[in-house]
Amino acid sequence: MMAALAFGSVSALSLDDEINRLTADVTRHSASVHALEQRLLHPVDTRVSVFLTLGNRQALNLDSVELFINDQPVASHLYSATERTSLEQGGVQQLFVGNMADGNHQLKTVINARAANKRFVRREVVHRFDKRPGTLRLQMNIDARAPDYEPEVTFQEWK
Repeated sequence: MMAALAFGSVSALSLDDEINRLTADVTRHSASVHALEQRLLHPVDTRVSVFLTLGNRQALNLDSVELFINDQPVASHLYSATERTSLEQGGVQQLFVGNMADGNHQLKTVINARAANKRFVRREVVHRFDKRPGTLRLQMNIDARAPDYEPEVTFQEWK
């Protein structure tokens, strides 16, 4: 009888060890599959990222930003008070990450905001760019200056 109990506890321990080993294997394989999935879905040679920054951080109270690439909507964002505060403190927002073929493309952005003079402003800006092999990172900077606080949008390629 004691031998059966001892054998049962040894079997339970080895079963627990086997479950722990299998769990570790599944976790490791899951991480490998995720990494492979990211390389396939977002290959580095075709990746495009668009980031948003504010120039004059007190001039505009962002309401929303929409992005279109080659006339196709790719991103739309409504801003919360917390997100506005973050941008006003110098934060950078990643608006879009995707893939596109090399060549000429068009990025259109539509910005809705309230200016420091309490006027509602809407600005639509088109930026043409050439996608070359490798990752392309575009910084979209929104600025507005007194007294009219008309939004100016500029684009800069990050190296």
